[in-house]
Parts: sequence; structure tokens; C-alpha cells
Amino acid sequence: MTGAPKNAFKARLLAGETQWGLWSSLASPVAAEALSLTGFDWMLFDTEHSPVEVAALQPILQAAAVGTAQAVARPAWNDKVLIKRLLDIGVQTVLVPFIQTPEEAEAAVAATRYPPEGIRGVAGSTRASRYGMAAGYLQSANEEICVLVQIETGQALERLEEIAAVKGVDGVFIGPSDLSASMGYLGQPGAEPVQDAIRSAAGRIAATGKASGILATKAEDALRYRDWGYKFVAAGVDTGLMMGAARGLRSQLGE
Repeated sequence: MTGAPKNAFKARLLAGETQWGLWSSLASPVAAEALSLTGFDWMLFDTEHSPVEVAALQPILQAAAVGTAQAVARPAWNDKVLIKRLLDIGVQTVLVPFIQTPEEAEAAVAATRYPPEGIRGVAGSTRASRYGMAAGYLQSANEEICVLVQIETGQALERLEEIAAVKGVDGVFIGPSDLSASMGYLGQPGAEPVQDAIRSAAGRIAATGKASGILATKAEDALRYRDWGYKFVAAGVDTGLMMGAARGLRSQLGE
């Protein structure tokens, strides 16, 4: 193999295609493998709000590689060490949480790039480089990395255009739960002012030439966000889908 693997998610993102995703918090290789086969375009593997560390994430990525879903991972924080470790185990698309300023977005991008474009540390035999067997990986890795920044507060929303304009930012992701909390609607992402802000953000992001993304927890919300212009939409969360199915089954059984 020559060079870094091609990042199909990034290519489709830059082409303006709509991509349906699934959010994964179960921290299970078995669940990841099974869900990767269900036809989604991408899966987000969360290390911020799920009990999975880097060593446990690698077998999850290996299991999920059998299906159609391209892997996206969210580090626990906008931290150069955490981001570096995700990249070394083969993650090519990162969703960086809680970006508040253009400077924080610039730091996230720098953490994903080898020098001189950034500050990513160099390692030889990692899963990312096929354990050193991908000739030219170091020279081609930067261009295949995709950086998505997460906007989660009203303050960040005010600086949306500045954040989106940062070179190396490929997509801007709106987090409805934290955004609603910051706007005074804790636990109410469906509140009208929050939805108005989400709808406005889609147009604002599109005007910058960057792709917009968002998380939904049910199909009707996902389709509405798609219609508003969001391009990479997570349509559900694996834990929620499992609990919903289990509760639905139990309710059918009666007392």
C-alpha cells in the first residue's frame, strides 16, 4: 500500500453529499461490527461521553471496518495528545468538542497535521500507517485527515463564521443538547428558540463554504435537519435505539 488510506467520508463531505450517520456509545466491538453493516455512511465513536479509552477504541475500529460506515471519533477534549493518539490508531476523521473560538479551532487542526503544517508527533509503526508498511504515509497523511469542530454554546454560535473560516476545518457540527443548555433550555433541544438557532446555523455554515453536521435522536428530526441543509447527520444513538427497542418490547408484554 502506498500513502495514507483515502478518506471516503472527507471526499464525500467536500463533494457536498449528504451522509447519514449513527452515534455509537456502547463501547463494544460486537455492537460496532454489527451496526457497521446496517447501511449508514458513517459512525461516530465517542470517547467524551462513553466509557472507552484509546486502547479499547482500536478493536472497535477494527470491528467496524467490515461495514459501510466510515469511522469518525470524538476525543474527550480538544487536546493535542488525545487527538494524536486517535490518529495513530487509524482515525482519519475527528470531531473535536467544545470549540469556542477560532484559536481553539486552529489548535485542533494543528494537532492533526504533521510539521510544518502542524504539531502532530511522528511515530513509525502504528495502525494508521499499516504498522509502517504504507510507504509515503507521512507525506500523504495530512491531506486525508478530516477535522470537524463542534459548536455547543451560544457564545460559540456568535463566532460561527470565524470558526468555520479556519483553514483545515472541513465541517462544523452543532450539538443540540449542550447548545440548548447554554441557551437556558436544559434538556429541551426541541424548544423553538433552539430550533431557530439550529436552522439559522445551517445557512450560516453553508455560506462559509463548509459542511454542516448535527446529531438527531429520531428520524423525523434527522429528516428535518437534512431539509434545513445539514450534510452529515447522525440520525440516532445506539444506546437509545437499544433501550427504545427493549422498552417497546417490554410494554407489549403487559403485566
